[in-house]
Amino acid sequence: MSMNYDAAVAAYEPTLGLEVHVELNTNSKMFCSCSTEFGAEPNTQTCPVCLGLPGSLPVVNGKAIESTILIGLALNCSIAPFSRFARKNYFYPDMPKNFQTSQFDEPICINGYLDVEIETDEGAKTFRVDIERVHMEEDTGKSLHVGGSTGRIHGAEYSLLDYNRAGIPLVEIVTRIVPGTGKYAPQVARAYVTELRDILRSLGVSDVKMEQGSLRCDANVSIAPISSGKLGTRSETKNVNSLRSVERAVAGEIERQANRLESGERIIQETRHFLEESGQTRPGRSKETAEDYRYFPEPDLVPVTPDADWIEELRKTLPEKPSLRRKRLQEEWNVPAKEMESMVNAELLDVVEETVKLGADATRARSWWLGEVSRLANEKEVAPTSLITAPQVAEVIALIAGGELTDKLARQVVEGVINGEGTPREVIDKRGLKVVSDDSALMVAIEAAIAAQPDTAERIRGGNIPAAGALIGAVMKATGGQADAAKVRELLLKHLGQG
Repeated sequence: MSMNYDAAVAAYEPTLGLEVHVELNTNSKMFCSCSTEFGAEPNTQTCPVCLGLPGSLPVVNGKAIESTILIGLALNCSIAPFSRFARKNYFYPDMPKNFQTSQFDEPICINGYLDVEIETDEGAKTFRVDIERVHMEEDTGKSLHVGGSTGRIHGAEYSLLDYNRAGIPLVEIVTRIVPGTGKYAPQVARAYVTELRDILRSLGVSDVKMEQGSLRCDANVSIAPISSGKLGTRSETKNVNSLRSVERAVAGEIERQANRLESGERIIQETRHFLEESGQTRPGRSKETAEDYRYFPEPDLVPVTPDADWIEELRKTLPEKPSLRRKRLQEEWNVPAKEMESMVNAELLDVVEETVKLGADATRARSWWLGEVSRLANEKEVAPTSLITAPQVAEVIALIAGGELTDKLARQVVEGVINGEGTPREVIDKRGLKVVSDDSALMVAIEAAIAAQPDTAERIRGGNIPAAGALIGAVMKATGGQADAAKVRELLLKHLGQG
Protein backbone atom coordinates (compact mmCIF):
# COMPACT_ATOMS: atom_id res chain seq x y z
CA MET A 1 0.00 0.00 0.00
CA SER A 2 1.46 3.36 -1.05
CA MET A 3 1.97 6.20 1.40
CA ASN A 4 0.24 9.50 0.74
CA TYR A 5 1.88 12.83 1.59
CA ASP A 6 0.45 13.07 5.11
CA ALA A 7 1.69 9.60 5.96
CA ALA A 8 5.10 10.37 4.47
CA VAL A 9 5.71 13.47 6.59
CA ALA A 10 4.38 11.68 9.67
CA ALA A 11 7.17 9.11 9.32
CA TYR A 12 9.97 11.08 7.67
CA GLU A 13 11.59 14.47 8.17
CA PRO A 14 12.16 16.39 4.89
CA THR A 15 15.28 18.46 4.31
CA LEU A 16 15.14 21.12 1.64
CA GLY A 17 17.71 22.97 -0.45
CA LEU A 18 17.00 25.31 -3.35
CA GLU A 19 19.07 26.58 -6.25
CA VAL A 20 17.54 29.39 -8.28
CA HIS A 21 18.94 30.48 -11.65
CA VAL A 22 18.12 34.02 -12.72
CA GLU A 23 18.71 35.45 -16.18
CA LEU A 24 19.82 39.07 -15.83
CA ASN A 25 18.22 41.65 -18.09
CA THR A 26 21.44 43.15 -19.41
CA ASN A 27 21.46 44.29 -23.03
CA SER A 28 24.50 42.14 -23.86
CA LYS A 29 25.76 38.72 -22.86
CA MET A 30 28.01 37.86 -19.94
CA PHE A 31 31.32 37.85 -21.81
CA CYS A 32 30.59 39.40 -25.20
CA SER A 33 28.53 42.14 -26.85
CA CYS A 34 25.87 39.89 -28.42
CA SER A 35 22.25 40.91 -27.82
CA THR A 36 20.18 39.16 -25.16
CA GLU A 37 16.79 40.05 -26.67
CA PHE A 38 14.26 37.21 -26.26
CA GLY A 39 12.58 35.64 -29.28
CA ALA A 40 15.12 36.36 -32.04
CA GLU A 41 15.59 33.96 -34.95
CA PRO A 42 17.74 30.96 -33.90
CA ASN A 43 21.50 31.45 -33.97
CA THR A 44 21.33 35.13 -34.98
CA GLN A 45 22.74 36.42 -31.66
CA THR A 46 26.09 34.67 -31.54
CA CYS A 47 29.75 35.55 -32.03
CA PRO A 48 33.15 33.82 -31.71
CA VAL A 49 33.22 34.49 -27.95
CA CYS A 50 29.88 32.94 -26.98
CA LEU A 51 30.46 30.10 -29.47
CA GLY A 52 33.86 29.42 -27.91
CA LEU A 53 35.81 29.65 -31.14
CA PRO A 54 39.60 29.39 -30.93
CA GLY A 55 41.40 32.65 -30.25
CA SER A 56 38.33 34.51 -28.91
CA LEU A 57 38.69 36.26 -25.54
CA PRO A 58 35.88 36.98 -23.06
CA VAL A 59 35.36 40.26 -21.19
CA VAL A 60 33.14 40.43 -18.08
CA ASN A 61 29.89 42.43 -18.35
CA GLY A 62 30.15 45.24 -15.77
CA LYS A 63 26.37 45.67 -15.52
CA ALA A 64 26.05 41.97 -14.65
CA ILE A 65 28.52 42.43 -11.79
CA GLU A 66 26.52 45.41 -10.50
CA SER A 67 23.24 43.46 -10.70
CA THR A 68 24.75 40.49 -8.86
CA ILE A 69 26.04 42.70 -6.06
CA LEU A 70 22.59 44.28 -5.71
CA ILE A 71 21.05 40.81 -5.41
CA GLY A 72 23.61 39.84 -2.76
CA LEU A 73 22.98 43.01 -0.75
CA ALA A 74 19.20 42.49 -0.91
CA LEU A 75 19.72 38.96 0.42
CA ASN A 76 21.86 40.16 3.34
CA CYS A 77 25.04 38.66 1.88
CA SER A 78 28.64 39.69 2.39
CA ILE A 79 30.25 40.91 -0.84
CA ALA A 80 33.63 39.32 -1.44
CA PRO A 81 36.48 41.80 -2.09
CA PHE A 82 38.03 39.20 -4.41
CA SER A 83 36.23 36.62 -6.53
CA ARG A 84 37.04 34.88 -9.76
CA PHE A 85 35.62 32.72 -12.51
CA ALA A 86 36.31 29.07 -13.19
CA ARG A 87 35.75 26.61 -16.00
CA LYS A 88 33.13 23.99 -15.19
CA ASN A 89 33.85 21.14 -17.57
CA TYR A 90 31.16 18.89 -18.96
CA PHE A 91 29.91 18.08 -22.41
CA TYR A 92 26.41 18.76 -23.65
CA PRO A 93 25.46 19.70 -27.22
CA ASP A 94 24.09 23.04 -25.98
CA MET A 95 27.48 23.98 -24.43
CA PRO A 96 29.40 25.30 -27.46
CA LYS A 97 32.69 25.65 -25.51
CA ASN A 98 32.36 22.24 -23.77
CA PHE A 99 32.68 24.11 -20.49
CA GLN A 100 30.62 26.66 -18.62
CA THR A 101 32.28 29.81 -17.28
CA SER A 102 31.04 30.03 -13.70
CA GLN A 103 32.23 30.83 -10.19
CA PHE A 104 33.27 27.93 -7.98
CA ASP A 105 35.32 28.28 -4.81
CA GLU A 106 35.38 32.08 -4.73
CA PRO A 107 31.87 33.45 -5.42
CA ILE A 108 31.05 37.14 -5.30
CA CYS A 109 28.32 36.97 -2.57
CA ILE A 110 28.25 34.67 0.47
CA ASN A 111 26.47 34.03 3.78
CA GLY A 112 23.10 35.71 3.39
CA TYR A 113 19.53 34.87 4.36
CA LEU A 114 15.91 35.48 3.43
CA ASP A 115 13.01 35.24 5.87
CA VAL A 116 9.69 33.94 4.53
CA GLU A 117 6.32 33.72 6.23
CA ILE A 118 3.71 31.04 5.66
CA GLU A 119 0.43 30.09 7.27
CA THR A 120 0.62 26.98 9.47
CA ASP A 121 -1.87 25.16 11.69
CA GLU A 122 -0.63 27.38 14.52
CA GLY A 123 -0.95 30.60 12.52
CA ALA A 124 1.65 32.62 10.63
CA LYS A 125 5.21 31.37 11.07
CA THR A 126 8.51 32.74 9.76
CA PHE A 127 11.22 30.45 8.38
CA ARG A 128 14.75 31.69 7.80
CA VAL A 129 16.34 30.37 4.62
CA ASP A 130 20.12 30.75 4.79
CA ILE A 131 21.84 31.68 1.54
CA GLU A 132 25.18 29.96 1.02
CA ARG A 133 26.25 31.84 -2.10
CA VAL A 134 25.20 34.03 -5.00
CA HIS A 135 27.48 33.59 -7.98
CA MET A 136 27.73 34.63 -11.63
CA GLU A 137 27.84 32.33 -14.62
CA GLU A 138 26.57 32.05 -18.18
CA ASP A 139 23.55 30.26 -19.59
CA THR A 140 23.69 27.40 -22.06
CA GLY A 141 22.10 27.17 -25.49
CA LYS A 142 18.74 25.56 -26.19
CA SER A 143 18.08 22.09 -27.61
CA LEU A 144 14.92 21.30 -29.57
CA HIS A 145 14.23 17.59 -29.98
CA VAL A 146 11.99 16.97 -32.98
CA GLY A 147 9.76 13.91 -33.36
CA GLY A 148 8.67 11.49 -30.68
CA SER A 149 5.90 12.09 -28.20
CA THR A 150 7.68 13.65 -25.22
CA GLY A 151 9.70 16.49 -26.77
CA ARG A 152 12.82 14.99 -25.19
CA ILE A 153 15.84 13.40 -26.83
CA HIS A 154 14.69 9.82 -26.21
CA GLY A 155 12.58 8.81 -29.19
CA ALA A 156 13.29 12.02 -31.13
CA GLU A 157 14.13 11.81 -34.83
CA TYR A 158 16.69 14.60 -34.66
CA SER A 159 17.71 17.61 -32.55
CA LEU A 160 18.17 21.30 -33.35
CA LEU A 161 20.44 23.66 -31.43
CA ASP A 162 19.93 27.37 -30.87
CA TYR A 163 22.92 29.18 -29.34
CA ASN A 164 21.22 32.57 -28.88
CA ARG A 165 20.86 31.86 -25.16
CA ALA A 166 24.45 30.64 -24.77
CA GLY A 167 26.37 33.22 -22.78
CA ILE A 168 23.39 35.15 -21.37
CA PRO A 169 24.29 36.37 -17.84
CA LEU A 170 23.01 34.09 -15.12
CA VAL A 171 23.05 34.43 -11.38
CA GLU A 172 22.71 31.29 -9.28
CA ILE A 173 21.38 31.70 -5.74
CA VAL A 174 22.12 28.66 -3.60
CA THR A 175 20.61 28.07 -0.16
CA ARG A 176 22.06 26.00 2.62
CA ILE A 177 19.94 23.06 3.69
CA VAL A 178 16.68 24.22 5.24
CA PRO A 179 15.90 21.88 8.16
CA GLY A 180 12.89 21.96 10.43
CA THR A 181 10.24 22.67 7.81
CA GLY A 182 8.44 19.38 8.48
CA LYS A 183 5.22 19.00 6.54
CA TYR A 184 5.45 22.61 5.42
CA ALA A 185 8.52 22.04 3.21
CA PRO A 186 6.54 22.51 -0.06
CA GLN A 187 4.96 25.76 1.18
CA VAL A 188 8.32 27.08 2.42
CA ALA A 189 9.88 26.32 -0.96
CA ARG A 190 7.12 28.17 -2.79
CA ALA A 191 7.20 31.12 -0.37
CA TYR A 192 10.98 31.41 -0.76
CA VAL A 193 10.89 31.43 -4.56
CA THR A 194 7.94 33.85 -4.50
CA GLU A 195 9.70 36.30 -2.19
CA LEU A 196 12.96 35.94 -4.11
CA ARG A 197 11.16 36.64 -7.39
CA ASP A 198 9.56 39.77 -5.90
CA ILE A 199 12.94 41.01 -4.63
CA LEU A 200 14.57 40.49 -8.02
CA ARG A 201 11.71 42.30 -9.75
CA SER A 202 11.93 45.21 -7.31
CA LEU A 203 15.68 45.49 -8.01
CA GLY A 204 15.01 45.67 -11.74
CA VAL A 205 17.75 43.13 -12.52
CA SER A 206 15.56 40.54 -14.29
CA ASP A 207 12.08 40.22 -15.74
CA VAL A 208 11.79 36.96 -13.67
CA LYS A 209 9.40 35.42 -16.18
CA MET A 210 9.39 31.79 -15.11
CA GLU A 211 7.38 30.71 -18.15
CA GLN A 212 10.18 32.02 -20.41
CA GLY A 213 12.96 30.52 -18.30
CA SER A 214 14.22 33.83 -16.87
CA LEU A 215 13.89 32.30 -13.41
CA ARG A 216 14.26 28.57 -12.85
CA CYS A 217 14.36 26.60 -9.63
CA ASP A 218 16.20 23.38 -8.85
CA ALA A 219 14.68 21.74 -5.77
CA ASN A 220 16.92 19.46 -3.68
CA VAL A 221 14.95 17.15 -1.41
CA SER A 222 15.94 14.40 0.99
CA ILE A 223 14.11 12.63 3.79
CA ALA A 224 15.18 10.66 6.86
CA PRO A 225 13.25 8.94 9.66
CA ILE A 226 11.98 11.47 12.17
CA SER A 227 14.35 12.01 15.13
CA SER A 228 17.11 10.00 13.44
CA GLY A 229 19.40 13.03 13.31
CA LYS A 230 20.57 11.96 9.87
CA LEU A 231 20.31 13.38 6.38
CA GLY A 232 18.96 11.22 3.60
CA THR A 233 20.21 10.92 0.03
CA ARG A 234 18.99 13.88 -1.99
CA SER A 235 17.49 14.20 -5.41
CA GLU A 236 17.52 17.39 -7.47
CA THR A 237 14.43 18.26 -9.49
CA LYS A 238 15.70 20.50 -12.29
CA ASN A 239 14.35 23.65 -13.94
CA VAL A 240 10.95 23.92 -12.27
CA ASN A 241 9.31 26.91 -13.94
CA SER A 242 6.29 28.04 -11.93
CA LEU A 243 5.57 28.79 -8.28
CA ARG A 244 2.83 26.19 -8.13
CA SER A 245 5.14 23.60 -9.67
CA VAL A 246 7.85 24.30 -7.07
CA GLU A 247 5.40 23.40 -4.32
CA ARG A 248 4.07 20.35 -6.17
CA ALA A 249 7.55 19.10 -7.08
CA VAL A 250 8.76 19.17 -3.46
CA ALA A 251 5.61 17.45 -2.19
CA GLY A 252 5.75 14.83 -4.94
CA GLU A 253 9.40 14.07 -4.29
CA ILE A 254 8.86 13.67 -0.53
CA GLU A 255 6.06 11.23 -1.24
CA ARG A 256 8.09 9.31 -3.87
CA GLN A 257 11.13 8.93 -1.63
CA ALA A 258 9.01 7.79 1.32
CA ASN A 259 7.39 5.10 -0.77
CA ARG A 260 10.77 3.84 -2.01
CA LEU A 261 12.13 3.62 1.52
CA GLU A 262 8.98 1.89 2.77
CA SER A 263 9.41 -0.66 -0.03
CA GLY A 264 12.98 -1.38 1.04
CA GLU A 265 14.52 0.43 -1.92
CA ARG A 266 17.25 3.05 -1.69
CA ILE A 267 17.24 6.65 -2.87
CA ILE A 268 19.63 7.36 -5.74
CA GLN A 269 21.41 10.70 -5.90
CA GLU A 270 20.25 11.98 -9.26
CA THR A 271 18.63 14.81 -11.15
CA ARG A 272 14.95 14.49 -11.92
CA HIS A 273 12.41 16.27 -14.12
CA PHE A 274 9.02 17.52 -12.95
CA LEU A 275 5.93 16.35 -14.86
CA GLU A 276 3.21 19.02 -14.84
CA GLU A 277 0.44 16.58 -15.74
CA SER A 278 0.94 14.20 -12.82
CA GLY A 279 2.78 16.35 -10.28
CA GLN A 280 5.43 13.64 -10.06
CA THR A 281 9.08 13.53 -11.14
CA ARG A 282 10.94 11.21 -13.50
CA PRO A 283 14.64 10.25 -13.49
CA GLY A 284 17.20 12.38 -15.29
CA ARG A 285 20.86 11.52 -14.82
CA SER A 286 23.06 10.56 -11.91
CA LYS A 287 24.20 13.69 -10.07
CA GLU A 288 27.80 14.70 -10.56
CA THR A 289 29.95 16.05 -7.75
CA ALA A 290 32.30 19.03 -7.96
CA GLU A 291 35.19 16.68 -8.69
CA ASP A 292 33.39 15.33 -11.74
CA TYR A 293 33.24 18.81 -13.24
CA ARG A 294 37.04 19.30 -12.99
CA TYR A 295 36.82 22.97 -12.09
CA PHE A 296 39.90 25.10 -12.65
CA PRO A 297 40.41 28.89 -12.69
CA GLU A 298 39.44 30.63 -15.94
CA PRO A 299 42.77 31.89 -17.35
CA ASP A 300 41.22 34.42 -19.74
CA LEU A 301 39.39 36.50 -17.09
CA VAL A 302 40.82 38.74 -14.39
CA PRO A 303 39.46 38.43 -10.82
CA VAL A 304 36.48 40.58 -9.80
CA THR A 305 37.50 43.08 -7.10
CA PRO A 306 34.64 45.49 -6.42
CA ASP A 307 35.51 48.73 -4.63
CA ALA A 308 34.13 48.92 -1.07
CA ASP A 309 32.86 52.48 -1.55
CA TRP A 310 31.02 51.44 -4.71
CA ILE A 311 29.35 48.58 -2.83
CA GLU A 312 28.11 51.02 -0.18
CA GLU A 313 26.76 53.34 -2.87
CA LEU A 314 24.84 50.39 -4.34
CA ARG A 315 23.52 49.52 -0.88
CA LYS A 316 21.95 52.99 -0.64
CA THR A 317 19.97 52.35 -3.82
CA LEU A 318 18.22 49.22 -2.52
CA PRO A 319 14.42 49.58 -2.72
CA GLU A 320 12.00 48.82 0.10
CA LYS A 321 11.81 45.07 0.70
CA PRO A 322 8.72 43.64 -1.06
CA SER A 323 7.40 41.96 2.12
CA LEU A 324 7.59 45.25 4.06
CA ARG A 325 6.07 47.15 1.15
CA ARG A 326 3.12 44.74 0.94
CA LYS A 327 2.43 45.10 4.65
CA ARG A 328 2.65 48.89 4.44
CA LEU A 329 0.29 49.13 1.47
CA GLN A 330 -2.11 46.62 2.99
CA GLU A 331 -2.41 48.83 6.06
CA GLU A 332 -2.60 52.10 4.08
CA TRP A 333 -5.27 50.77 1.74
CA ASN A 334 -7.08 48.70 4.38
CA VAL A 335 -7.14 45.78 1.96
CA PRO A 336 -7.90 42.15 2.93
CA ALA A 337 -4.96 39.76 2.79
CA LYS A 338 -6.56 37.65 0.05
CA GLU A 339 -7.01 40.68 -2.19
CA MET A 340 -3.42 41.74 -1.61
CA GLU A 341 -2.34 38.22 -2.54
CA SER A 342 -4.43 38.44 -5.72
CA MET A 343 -2.74 41.70 -6.72
CA VAL A 344 0.71 40.23 -6.11
CA ASN A 345 -0.05 37.01 -7.99
CA ALA A 346 -1.48 39.00 -10.92
CA GLU A 347 1.63 41.24 -10.86
CA LEU A 348 -0.59 44.31 -10.51
CA LEU A 349 0.65 45.74 -7.22
CA ASP A 350 3.01 48.23 -8.90
CA VAL A 351 0.40 49.60 -11.30
CA VAL A 352 -2.28 49.81 -8.60
CA GLU A 353 0.13 51.78 -6.42
CA GLU A 354 0.95 54.08 -9.35
CA THR A 355 -2.77 54.63 -9.96
CA VAL A 356 -3.32 55.54 -6.30
CA LYS A 357 -0.35 57.93 -6.37
CA LEU A 358 -2.07 59.72 -9.27
CA GLY A 359 -4.98 60.51 -6.95
CA ALA A 360 -7.30 57.54 -7.43
CA ASP A 361 -9.16 56.02 -4.51
CA ALA A 362 -7.32 52.84 -3.49
CA THR A 363 -10.44 50.68 -3.41
CA ARG A 364 -11.52 51.80 -6.87
CA ALA A 365 -8.01 51.41 -8.26
CA ARG A 366 -7.82 47.81 -7.05
CA SER A 367 -11.33 47.10 -8.31
CA TRP A 368 -10.66 48.36 -11.84
CA TRP A 369 -7.31 46.63 -12.29
CA LEU A 370 -8.39 43.31 -10.76
CA GLY A 371 -11.85 43.49 -12.34
CA GLU A 372 -12.64 45.01 -15.71
CA VAL A 373 -9.08 45.51 -16.97
CA SER A 374 -8.02 41.98 -15.99
CA ARG A 375 -11.17 40.55 -17.59
CA LEU A 376 -10.41 42.24 -20.90
CA ALA A 377 -6.76 41.19 -20.65
CA ASN A 378 -7.76 37.56 -20.08
CA GLU A 379 -9.96 37.68 -23.18
CA LYS A 380 -7.02 38.94 -25.24
CA GLU A 381 -4.53 36.66 -23.41
CA VAL A 382 -2.17 39.54 -22.62
CA ALA A 383 -0.96 41.31 -19.48
CA PRO A 384 -3.40 43.96 -18.13
CA THR A 385 -0.68 46.62 -18.14
CA SER A 386 -0.19 46.14 -21.89
CA LEU A 387 -3.73 47.36 -22.56
CA ILE A 388 -4.07 50.57 -20.58
CA THR A 389 -1.87 52.78 -18.39
CA ALA A 390 -2.13 53.85 -14.77
CA PRO A 391 -2.74 57.53 -15.74
CA GLN A 392 -5.63 56.46 -17.99
CA VAL A 393 -7.26 54.34 -15.29
CA ALA A 394 -6.73 57.14 -12.76
CA GLU A 395 -8.44 59.57 -15.15
CA VAL A 396 -11.45 57.26 -15.55
CA ILE A 397 -11.76 56.94 -11.77
CA ALA A 398 -11.58 60.73 -11.42
CA LEU A 399 -14.38 61.13 -13.98
CA ILE A 400 -16.54 58.71 -11.99
CA ALA A 401 -15.81 60.54 -8.75
CA GLY A 402 -16.69 63.86 -10.40
CA GLY A 403 -20.05 62.57 -11.54
CA GLU A 404 -19.18 62.72 -15.24
CA LEU A 405 -19.32 58.94 -15.68
CA THR A 406 -21.27 56.07 -14.18
CA ASP A 407 -19.55 52.72 -13.68
CA LYS A 408 -21.37 51.39 -16.73
CA LEU A 409 -20.23 54.28 -18.90
CA ALA A 410 -16.74 54.01 -17.48
CA ARG A 411 -16.51 50.41 -18.68
CA GLN A 412 -17.30 51.65 -22.19
CA VAL A 413 -14.62 54.31 -21.85
CA VAL A 414 -12.02 51.74 -20.76
CA GLU A 415 -13.02 49.51 -23.65
CA GLY A 416 -12.58 52.43 -26.04
CA VAL A 417 -9.15 53.31 -24.68
CA ILE A 418 -8.05 49.69 -25.04
CA ASN A 419 -9.37 49.62 -28.61
CA GLY A 420 -7.16 52.57 -29.49
CA GLU A 421 -9.88 55.23 -29.67
CA GLY A 422 -7.80 57.74 -27.73
CA THR A 423 -7.69 59.13 -24.21
CA PRO A 424 -10.66 58.71 -21.84
CA ARG A 425 -11.85 62.25 -22.72
CA GLU A 426 -11.54 61.55 -26.43
CA VAL A 427 -13.52 58.29 -26.09
CA ILE A 428 -16.26 60.13 -24.18
CA ASP A 429 -16.55 62.75 -26.94
CA LYS A 430 -16.44 60.24 -29.81
CA ARG A 431 -19.04 57.92 -28.28
CA GLY A 432 -21.22 60.62 -26.74
CA LEU A 433 -20.88 59.10 -23.29
CA LYS A 434 -22.22 61.78 -20.98
CA VAL A 435 -24.09 61.34 -17.72
CA VAL A 436 -27.66 62.64 -17.88
CA SER A 437 -28.05 64.70 -14.70
CA ASP A 438 -30.44 67.41 -15.87
CA ASP A 439 -33.55 67.27 -13.63
CA SER A 440 -36.04 67.93 -16.42
CA ALA A 441 -34.61 65.27 -18.71
CA LEU A 442 -34.55 62.75 -15.87
CA MET A 443 -38.12 63.55 -14.85
CA VAL A 444 -39.34 62.73 -18.35
CA ALA A 445 -37.79 59.25 -18.06
CA ILE A 446 -39.04 58.84 -14.45
CA GLU A 447 -42.64 59.68 -15.37
CA ALA A 448 -42.49 57.27 -18.30
CA ALA A 449 -41.26 54.50 -15.99
CA ILE A 450 -44.07 55.23 -13.48
CA ALA A 451 -46.67 55.14 -16.25
CA ALA A 452 -45.33 51.78 -17.41
CA GLN A 453 -45.31 50.28 -13.87
CA PRO A 454 -48.17 51.93 -11.90
CA ASP A 455 -48.42 49.06 -9.40
CA THR A 456 -44.75 49.43 -8.49
CA ALA A 457 -45.23 53.17 -8.04
CA GLU A 458 -48.15 52.57 -5.66
CA ARG A 459 -46.05 50.22 -3.52
CA ILE A 460 -43.39 52.91 -3.23
CA ARG A 461 -46.02 55.50 -2.26
CA GLY A 462 -47.11 53.04 0.43
CA GLY A 463 -43.63 52.97 1.93
CA ASN A 464 -42.04 50.01 0.08
CA ILE A 465 -38.80 51.85 -0.70
CA PRO A 466 -36.86 48.78 -2.00
CA ALA A 467 -39.39 48.54 -4.85
CA ALA A 468 -37.83 51.71 -6.26
CA GLY A 469 -35.05 49.58 -7.72
CA ALA A 470 -37.31 48.40 -10.53
CA LEU A 471 -38.19 51.92 -11.60
CA ILE A 472 -34.61 53.17 -11.27
CA GLY A 473 -33.51 50.29 -13.48
CA ALA A 474 -36.14 51.23 -16.06
CA VAL A 475 -34.88 54.83 -16.11
CA MET A 476 -31.28 53.69 -16.48
CA LYS A 477 -32.28 51.48 -19.40
CA ALA A 478 -34.23 54.29 -21.04
CA THR A 479 -31.23 56.61 -20.81
CA GLY A 480 -28.79 54.02 -22.09
CA GLY A 481 -27.10 53.79 -18.70
CA GLN A 482 -26.12 57.46 -18.88
CA ALA A 483 -28.32 58.66 -16.02
CA ASP A 484 -26.89 59.42 -12.59
CA ALA A 485 -28.47 56.59 -10.59
CA ALA A 486 -28.21 58.45 -7.28
CA LYS A 487 -29.92 61.48 -8.82
CA VAL A 488 -32.66 59.28 -10.33
CA ARG A 489 -33.36 57.71 -6.93
CA GLU A 490 -33.55 61.10 -5.23
CA LEU A 491 -35.97 62.56 -7.82
CA LEU A 492 -38.10 59.38 -7.99
CA LEU A 493 -38.65 59.11 -4.24
CA LYS A 494 -39.38 62.82 -3.95
CA HIS A 495 -41.89 62.61 -6.81
CA LEU A 496 -43.68 59.68 -5.10
CA GLY A 497 -43.83 61.41 -1.72
CA GLN A 498 -41.01 59.48 -0.08
CA GLY A 499 -38.20 62.02 -0.45
